[in-house]
Amino acid sequence: LMRWFGLSANLMSLGGLAIALGMLVDAAVVVVENLVNHMAHDPDAEPPVPHPPQQGAGSSDRIARILRGVSEVAGPVLSGVAIIAIVFLPLLTLEGLEGKLFRPVALTIVFALGASLLIALTIVPVMASLLLKTMPHTDPWLVRILTAGYRRVLDWSFAHSRIVVVVALLSLLAAGWAYTRVGKTFMPTLDEGDVIVQLQKLPSVSLGATAALDLRVQQALLREVPEIRSIVARSGSDDLGLDPMGLNETDTFLVLKPMAEWRAGGKDAVIAAMRRVLERFPGVDFGFTQPIEMRVSEMLTGSRGDLVVKIFGPDIAQLGALSQQVAETLKSVPGAEEVLAARPEGVQYLTVQVDRLAAGRAGFDVDSLQQDLRALIEGQPQGMVLEGVRRTPLLLRGGADLRSNPQAFAQVMITAPDGTAYPLSQLATLTPTQGPVLVAHEDGSRFAAVQANVSGRDLVSYVADARQAVATRVKLPEGVRLQWGGQFENQQRAAARLGLVVPVALALIFVLLMTTFGSFRQSVLVFANIPFALVGGVVALWGSGQYMSVPASVGFIALLGIAVLNGVVLVSHFNELLQRGLSLQQAVRDGAMRRLRPVMMTASITALSLIPLLSATGPGSEIQKPLAIVVIGGLLSSTALTLVLLPLLFARFGLPRAARKADAAIAKTENVG
Repeated sequence: LMRWFGLSANLMSLGGLAIALGMLVDAAVVVVENLVNHMAHDPDAEPPVPHPPQQGAGSSDRIARILRGVSEVAGPVLSGVAIIAIVFLPLLTLEGLEGKLFRPVALTIVFALGASLLIALTIVPVMASLLLKTMPHTDPWLVRILTAGYRRVLDWSFAHSRIVVVVALLSLLAAGWAYTRVGKTFMPTLDEGDVIVQLQKLPSVSLGATAALDLRVQQALLREVPEIRSIVARSGSDDLGLDPMGLNETDTFLVLKPMAEWRAGGKDAVIAAMRRVLERFPGVDFGFTQPIEMRVSEMLTGSRGDLVVKIFGPDIAQLGALSQQVAETLKSVPGAEEVLAARPEGVQYLTVQVDRLAAGRAGFDVDSLQQDLRALIEGQPQGMVLEGVRRTPLLLRGGADLRSNPQAFAQVMITAPDGTAYPLSQLATLTPTQGPVLVAHEDGSRFAAVQANVSGRDLVSYVADARQAVATRVKLPEGVRLQWGGQFENQQRAAARLGLVVPVALALIFVLLMTTFGSFRQSVLVFANIPFALVGGVVALWGSGQYMSVPASVGFIALLGIAVLNGVVLVSHFNELLQRGLSLQQAVRDGAMRRLRPVMMTASITALSLIPLLSATGPGSEIQKPLAIVVIGGLLSSTALTLVLLPLLFARFGLPRAARKADAAIAKTENVG
C-alpha cells in the first residue's frame, strides 16, 4: 500500500513499524485469549447447545465455541483498531519537514493495523479451530502469580476506593507539574557524524583573502584537533543566486574519524576543541551545523540555525544596525550558541555622479551618457554568432581593467556627438562608497537575518526569553518588524496543527465509543483513560531529560489509541457479563480478572517492541528515543490505572442510578437467599 501511494520507507516509517509491531498482535491476542477460555470448558461461559450424538459432533462443538468466542470480542477489537487508526490520522495533516517525516509513520501504522485486524478475525479463528484442543486449561505460573496479586490489589482497591481516586488525581497533578518542567523543541538534534563550520568574514573581503584565511583556519583545525580526518571547503555563492550563503561566507566540511578514536567527552568535547581554535581568529564569526541539517534548514527557511530572526524594513543601513543589536541581545540570553548577524553593508562601490552642467557644455545628453557608461561595464549586445547549431551571443564592453580599477575608469575617454573625446573625470564625479553586499527580499520587503543555535536548554523557552529581551532592549523604528523563524517556526506550525486536529480526532473517537456502547456514561469512562495514559508519558519524558518534540507528540498519540483499546476491551466484557445476569459488582470483579491476561499481554508486547528504539545508539536514535520513552512510560501508568481505577469507576458510574439500585436489590436478595 505504501508503494501504491507512491511513498518510500524512511527512518521514521521504520520507527512507525516498530510501534505497530506491538499493536499488530493486540487484536490476535484478544481473540486467541478469549478462544482459549471457551475451549477450556470455562464454567462462566454459556453452555453449548446440546445436539444428538452424530458423526462430527465434537467438530461442531469446537466450531460453535470458536464462533461464539470470536463474536464476543469482534466488536470491541474492531472498535479498538478503528480508534487507533483515527488517533494517527492527525499526523497526515502535518506540513513541511514534520509532514514528510511523519506522514509515512501514520500510513505505515494504519495499513499494518488494517491487515492485522483482517487476519485476527479470519485466519486466527481458523487456525484456532485446528490447533486448540477442547480440554481444561491451566494458566502458566506467571499468569497465576499475576492473577493472585491482582486479586488482592482489586479487593483492596474496592475496600479503599477513595484512596485510589485520590492517588489517581494526585498523579494527574504531578504529571501537570512535570509537563511545565519539560522543555519544548521541534526535533531532537540528529547526530550525522560529520560537522560543518560556517565562517563569516567582512563583506568587503576578496576571494584571495578568503582563500588565504580559510587555509589558515583549516591548517589550525587539522593540527590541533586530531579527530578531524579531512576538510573540504566551499566559499561564496552560486551564480544563480539560489544559495542563501553570502559572498563572504565559507562552508567548511569537517570529515571526522570513527568515534572510537575521539577524545573523552564525545562529540561535544571535539566541538569545544574546534571552538577554542576558531576563537583565535579575529574578525571571523563562526557557527556549527551538520550537512543534512544545514540543507534542510536552507530549503525550509532560507537560513540556518535553530532560531532565525528576520528583520524587515525599507532601509538597508538601518537593518544592518538593528541586526547587530538583536545579535548582541540574543548572545546575552542563556543558551545561545554561535550567533551570526548578517552584515549587509561593507562592500566598496564607485558612485558616478554626472555633472549635468559640464556634460551639457560638452554636448552630452545625460541619459545617453549613462547608457554609454553602462555599456562599458555591463556590455552591449551586438548580435549572435552562429557556429553550426551553436548560437553564441556577441557582447561589446570595456576591458577588465575598467571594472576593477577606479583610476582607469575615471580616465576612460568618452566621445561627444561632435567627435571630441573627454575623460570621464571631466564629466562626472567618482566617489568610493560602501554599500550592501546583498539585498535580501522576502514577501516583497527587504530583510536582514540573525541566526543562533541553542544549546543546554529547550528551544521554546529560549525563544520566549529572547523575545522578552529583544522587546525590552531593541527599539524598532516605524515600518520595521521582526519575524521569528527557523526550527522554532517549524515547532510552532506543528504544534498549532496538532492542537487543531487532535481534538477533532478525539471527538471522532468519542462518537465511535458511543456507537460501540450506546451509553454516554460508559463512553466517558473509557475516554477517562486518556489523561491517565498521558501521566506516565509526561513523567518519563521529564525524568529522562528529553524535550517535548514532534516525535514525543507521536508517542502520545500512540498512547491515546492503546489506552482506549484496553478500556474498550474491559468495558465490553463488563457489559457481556451483565447480560449473562451477573450483578454489577460481580461482573466488574470477574470481568477485570478475566481481562487481566489480554490487557497485560497487549501492553507488555507493545513495550517490548519499543525496547530496540529505547536502547538504540546509531544514527536516527535521537529521533526515535523520545517516542519510545513516552510510549513505554505511558503504558505503565495506563495499564495500572486501567486495571485498578476503571473497574472502580464502572462499578460506581457504569450504569444509571436506577439500574444500580435494582442491581443492588437483586444482589442483596441473592445474598439473603
